[in-house]
Amino acid sequence: MALAAEYPIEAVVGPEFVTGSTRLKAGSAQKLILNMISTTLMIKMGRVKGNKMVNMQLTNKKLVERGTRMIVEELGLPKDEARELLLKYGSVKKVLDAYK
Repeated sequence: MALAAEYPIEAVVGPEFVTGSTRLKAGSAQKLILNMISTTLMIKMGRVKGNKMVNMQLTNKKLVERGTRMIVEELGLPKDEARELLLKYGSVKKVLDAYK
């Protein structure tokens, strides 16, 4: 498979802790590699500020609260005003871009 790829990534994981259970280490290594690739992509696309994902979808109350806290921390606004701006602009990134 590596020969067919333009940029192969080969993870050498060594023997399994439980003999015959080949999915454990290989699966963990694959997950870590994919996480590194997707995190790097999000950073390069400008969707991360510091250590926070600022271009997230506001699909539930928890994410709206998280986004509101990010705006409060970044801009020093009262919580009510930050939440109002977040709902108006639709993302933390758009609020920060508009007010910085």
